[in-house]
Amino acid sequence: MYIVTVEFVIWPEHVEAFHQAVQKQARHSLTREPDCLQFDVCVDPQARERVLLYEVYTDAAAFKVHMDSAHFTAFDAAVRDWVKGKAIQFWIRSND
Repeated sequence: MYIVTVEFVIWPEHVEAFHQAVQKQARHSLTREPDCLQFDVCVDPQARERVLLYEVYTDAAAFKVHMDSAHFTAFDAAVRDWVKGKAIQFWIRSND
């Protein structure tokens, strides 16, 4: 399994719009990408501007399909100016 975590910090005036857009992005990833196995959107309960995505793909190639998808590129373009900071990490499950 190929795991991607993305931590966002959103500008305060865009928090609600970002939450709506990222939930839509998660649904699209799960329904349109057969090799996207999990896409969780997590929010810091003390700071709603902090959002963590936990995404699981069958392999790195499946993540590339995700990055090249029309729904991802549309999401990325829509939220780009709403994002104050972003950190991406890549993982593999140790028993794979």
